[in-house]
Amino acid sequence: MVSFGVVGDYNPANETHLATTAAIKHAAARAGVAAEVSWIPTDELRAGDELAARLAHDGLVISPGSPYRNMDGALAAIENARLRSIPVLGTCGGFQHMVLEYARNVAGFADAHHAEYDPDASSLFITPLSCSLGGQTMTVQIRGNTLAAKAYGRATATERYYCDFGLNPDHVKTIVEAGLTVSGTDQDGEPRVIELPSHPFFMGTLFVPQASSTPAAPHPVLVAFVRAASAAATAAAAESGTG
Repeated sequence: MVSFGVVGDYNPANETHLATTAAIKHAAARAGVAAEVSWIPTDELRAGDELAARLAHDGLVISPGSPYRNMDGALAAIENARLRSIPVLGTCGGFQHMVLEYARNVAGFADAHHAEYDPDASSLFITPLSCSLGGQTMTVQIRGNTLAAKAYGRATATERYYCDFGLNPDHVKTIVEAGLTVSGTDQDGEPRVIELPSHPFFMGTLFVPQASSTPAAPHPVLVAFVRAASAAATAAAAESGTG
């Protein structure tokens, strides 16, 4: 059994939330593993000794559906997964918060913020998109020799968006110089996929791959993520002597 924690404030009326649980199970079936999926409300997460126990899963998804009830809880979960090499996939709002966590804790911008929470913040790394992508389906260019390229197995993909916010163009160079890779862009070169090459699986997509996943055609990004989590579970079992 491979366990997945979904960090987010579950809303049964949100189609991306329903799709998230289903897509993990589609991908697990393709990967040949059994999946257990649990949602973790952001307001139950606090930095501290109990955080690792609350996030004790083989893989974490940082869900769509921001603003979260507790932004700091979501950021703490992302930091914990990054530091402990837990496979993590963030989509839509998850992408945005992965960028924000990295800006604060790695790039050195402790005041990095998200315009959806505070549009007047002095250091906005996440800002409104010039044109809303909500409800749009667009082509993504995949950069070669990346985790995204390995997952897709092709140079382009067509993906569905739900968001109105993205990475501030003024800070793309900042996060790239700090170690993140932009592995997917739109037709104008704007970042749509980010990843951390030094991590087993640390990927954020501004689109929502869950939305196009089906039992017959699991989304390749979800399949790659589930396989990374399965490998982590196998390694953990071997280390503990239970595998």
